[in-house]
Amino acid sequence: MKIQPPRIATLLLVLAPFAAQASESDDIAAVAALDTQYQAAVKANDAAGMAKILADDFILVIGNGTVSTKADLLKEAEDHIREYTHQEDSEQTVRVWGDTAVVTAKLWMQGTNKDGTPFDYQLWFSDTYVRTKDGWRYVFGQASLPLPKSP
Repeated sequence: MKIQPPRIATLLLVLAPFAAQASESDDIAAVAALDTQYQAAVKANDAAGMAKILADDFILVIGNGTVSTKADLLKEAEDHIREYTHQEDSEQTVRVWGDTAVVTAKLWMQGTNKDGTPFDYQLWFSDTYVRTKDGWRYVFGQASLPLPKSP
């Protein structure tokens, strides 16, 4: 039995939402893994690993108003401005809209600055990723001020 063209079109319309859903869930998983990989590269001061993920025109804005570029972050990693004992996130949520994804999570940062000053705090961040011809790239980050310490 030969399938008629209108039936093929109907079948494609019925299956289209499932194809889109699978693609979105794949994107969510890919971006979540990439953001986790980025946090691990920061913890290890792995400038090369960070460079593969950051877009060339990347910008980070932190809670006190400081703005950093890709070059700034890579230089900090190369110079080991911070040595991390913790640089892990929790409560990670990834939302995807076409070729744009936003990761929101709570980040725990602990370690020692190059001058010997210890740091230990948590903050919320949102990381924006864009799908490029070379895959997902981290294009913009924004972080809150450090959260108050729990009593």
